[in-house]
Amino acid sequence: MLPLRDNVPTRSFPLVTIALIAANVLVWVLYQLPDLEGSINSLAYQPCELEGSCHPVGHGWALTAVTAMFMHGSWSHLLGNMLFLWIFGNNVEDALGRSRYLVFYFLGGFAATATQTFVTLMFASDLDATIPNLGASGAISAVLGAYIVLLPHARVLTLIIFILREVPAVLFLGIWFGFQLLDGSNSLAHPEAGGGVAFFAHIGGFVFGILTVKLFQKRQPLAPVY
Repeated sequence: MLPLRDNVPTRSFPLVTIALIAANVLVWVLYQLPDLEGSINSLAYQPCELEGSCHPVGHGWALTAVTAMFMHGSWSHLLGNMLFLWIFGNNVEDALGRSRYLVFYFLGGFAATATQTFVTLMFASDLDATIPNLGASGAISAVLGAYIVLLPHARVLTLIIFILREVPAVLFLGIWFGFQLLDGSNSLAHPEAGGGVAFFAHIGGFVFGILTVKLFQKRQPLAPVY
């Protein structure tokens, strides 16, 4: 299922959401594309760095936990994340306000990283703990969790096998989260089936968004337009 847009307007221009998208794109084009492997080795995050069980390839976990949120592994990785951030982020920003939204975004990313790190160090192999983690999807998952709380009656125009359908946001995001749980469980039982996706970062970010968005909310979002 590919989301194209939702049916919820915003009061103001989503400056922070656009700035985050621009930052991710610029990091990819200007920093990563010229030397993808080198950029990952330098500024991606490794779970094993936290417990000191491996030699850090970058600049330490405190820095790479931040820089990794703006890095991606491919064009499809980048574009998919930015599409979700644009569709769902503008309304969350509208409800939280720019400053609170930015803080929420980073805290969601840290919660996602912490969840993935815990699961990796507790249940995965030492080799898995050395695999660099990167991508904005953990922070974006927090935005998705916030959206489902703030706008449970919204609808998302979705492309489903070449057919356009308006899908309730609760259903769309519920299915998305269900796949994260299923694939996360499968990735523990069969690590090679994980496909390099940090499913537990998605789960951790999403749960963080659901549980904390009301603490950050400044005003009600606008009602969906039918």
